This record gives sequence, structure tokens and C-alpha cells, in this order.
Amino acid sequence: MENITMHFLFNLSLLILLLFVSLTIIRTMSSKSIFNFKRTGLLYCVISLILCFLYSYQLGDEAVLDLRIVPFLIGSLYLRISHILFVVIIVSRGLYGIDFGFFFGLLIYSIISPILWFISPWFLKLASKHRILLLMGISIFISVGILIVVLYESSAGHTWDLIFAYIIVPPLGVAMIAYIIEATEKNIQLHQQIIKAEKLEAVEQMGAAISHEIRNPLTTAIGFVELLSNNSLKDNKRVQYLSILKEELDAAEGIIQDYLTFSKPIIESDEKLQIDTELTHTLKLLKPLANLHSVKIITHFSSTQFIEADRSKFQQAFINIIKNYIDCMPHGGTLLIETVDTKTSILISITNDGVLNGEQLSTLTCRMTAAFNIVRDLKGAIDIRSRNGKDTIFRFSFKSIKY
Repeated sequence: MENITMHFLFNLSLLILLLFVSLTIIRTMSSKSIFNFKRTGLLYCVISLILCFLYSYQLGDEAVLDLRIVPFLIGSLYLRISHILFVVIIVSRGLYGIDFGFFFGLLIYSIISPILWFISPWFLKLASKHRILLLMGISIFISVGILIVVLYESSAGHTWDLIFAYIIVPPLGVAMIAYIIEATEKNIQLHQQIIKAEKLEAVEQMGAAISHEIRNPLTTAIGFVELLSNNSLKDNKRVQYLSILKEELDAAEGIIQDYLTFSKPIIESDEKLQIDTELTHTLKLLKPLANLHSVKIITHFSSTQFIEADRSKFQQAFINIIKNYIDCMPHGGTLLIETVDTKTSILISITNDGVLNGEQLSTLTCRMTAAFNIVRDLKGAIDIRSRNGKDTIFRFSFKSIKY
């Protein structure tokens, strides 16, 4: 394998390594907005183009050979930023000299840049497999055109090296990078589907528990309505009964409102959250479910610090965690939830008063997978341990911020 092909393969390995770094950055972002995805993707494509020029192969006086077509196609079709990448390519190539190669590149990318910008929306609607195949086809078509010009300008000694480098490496590169992107997108979608399924299950179970819980204030309200229908009732008693009736109806309305709030779709936005306040609200939502299963929840909240996180995600994570704990206590029991501050973080510990054997603990942990993933998305840490061989403690820590 000759020099040009070796340069191209080394360049491709750098592009793939940089892609994994970029995907890791996206994965750890506290806010998964479209803007952040596109910004990171743009940065990846620009840095990739710079790497392509830094590790290019100088063939003769005017030919600069590299893999710029790979990040250009990826960014143009997945992110619709061909106009930005066109400027980066022309400026970078201009640093090597304003010669035939510069004007040839200017001509080629002036033609394909608007075409790719135009077909990008259509491209994104294709199936994953078809997107990869189309990328490979476009790459081969462009590479063959460049190859013909380069072979015309170069000596015959580089012919097979050039053919292999341009016909094999660029299509292979776009196919590998596109496959990684597609696989990552599928994993993200699967992760989101699991979270939605967990939330739907929680909504269904809480709905059943709330329907049971709400009967109490409604039954009381109905009783006082009957008392108020008595014409001989004294005014002071009527006022008292109306006050109690209003309290019971407010209680019922509050339960329904909390349930509806949790049932709404998640809208991602980071806020300053006070842990104890959020957990108190979460437990208020779960009280009907705990009562239905005869589970008593005891709280020892002592945290005064704040974290920066998405409120909906935080509540969903701990609703699922505590709900799964309750589900694993079919005969009732006590659940202890504590919070404590350290110098740099806030600790949340959840302990049940029963002994979980290995199978039960494994089942509980598996059922909490989606909730644990949300905790990690919120940059929280998870620790599971046993105390004195009896109680199982789930401990969560979040980095605190100054308020």
C-alpha cells in the first residue's frame, strides 16, 4: 500500500476518533436541544476539514490530495451546512496557494454545495440504509471526477495508488461515519422510547392509585352536600360545612392537578432546583400509590443547597425509582428517604426496611435502568450498597451549585 492511500487511511482514522469524541460531548450535554446538536456537529465538520488539510498529501506543485469530501458530505446532508463548509474548504485550500488546484476545488464545490443544500431535507427523510448508500454513491461520483483530473495532472507512477485512495477510502469513510451516526441516533431514540414507556407505566399505576385516593374527599364532600340540603340547618353550621366541603374539593382538585402535571410531555430546560422541595412534590404525587400498597414513607430532609437540572426529568427519575421500590414491597413496609449536603454535592439515599435477596435486587435494578439513565443525564452518580447485610440503600449524588 503506497503513500497516498496510507495518508488517506490515517486521516480517516482521525476523523472517526474525532467523531466519537463529538458524540461523547453530545451525550454528556445537560441540554439536548437541536441547537446544541447542530453546533457540535458543525464544530466536528470544521475541525475534520482542518485535519484533512493538515494531513494532506502534496502531489506535484498544484495538487493537494485529502479526504475533505468526507466531512463535507456528512455535514452538508445531515446538518445542511454546505455553505459554511464550502467557505472553510476554499479558505483552507487558498492557504496552499492560488493555483490550478484552488480554482478546480472552487469550481467543484461551487457546483455541489447548493445541490447538497437543496437535497438535504429529502435526504433526511430516507431510511437509514438508503442514506448510507446514497452517501457512498455521491462520494464515488465526486471522487471519480476528482480522480480523472488528478490522474491527468500526475505522473503514471501514482496511478494505482490514486485509484485505490479515491475509489475505496472516501466511500468507505462516509459509510463508516454515517453508520456510526445512524446507530447513535437509533440508540438515542430507543433510550427515549424506554423513558416514555417507563413514564406511561408510572402514569397508569398512579392513575389507578389516585382514583382510589380521590374517593375519600369526594365521599366526604357528598356527605356534606346532603347535610347542606337540610333546610333547618343553622347558618353557623352551614358556613362550617361549606368550608369543609371546599377543603375536600380543593384536596381532590390538587391530586388531579398533580397527576395531570406529571402526565404532560417533558419540556427540557435547566433550572436551579432545591432537592428537598422537588422530592417533597414527588412524594406528594406518589402518596396515593404508597397508601394503596400500605407503604409508609418517612423523610429526613436536611439539604439546603441547589442543583442545576431539568425539573421534569428529575421528578420523572425519582417517581420511577420510588414507584419501583413500592412495587417491590407487596406486603407493605417502610421506605426511608434522606437528603444531606456535603461540601460539593447533595446526597439522596433511599432505604427500605426489608431484605432484598439477589434476585429481587437484580429485578429492582433492571426496572430502574431508564430512571438511572435519566439520573446520569442530569450528571448524577449512583451507588447501591447493603447495610449490615439487611437494608439495601440506593444513594444518588448531584453536584451542588451556588445560588
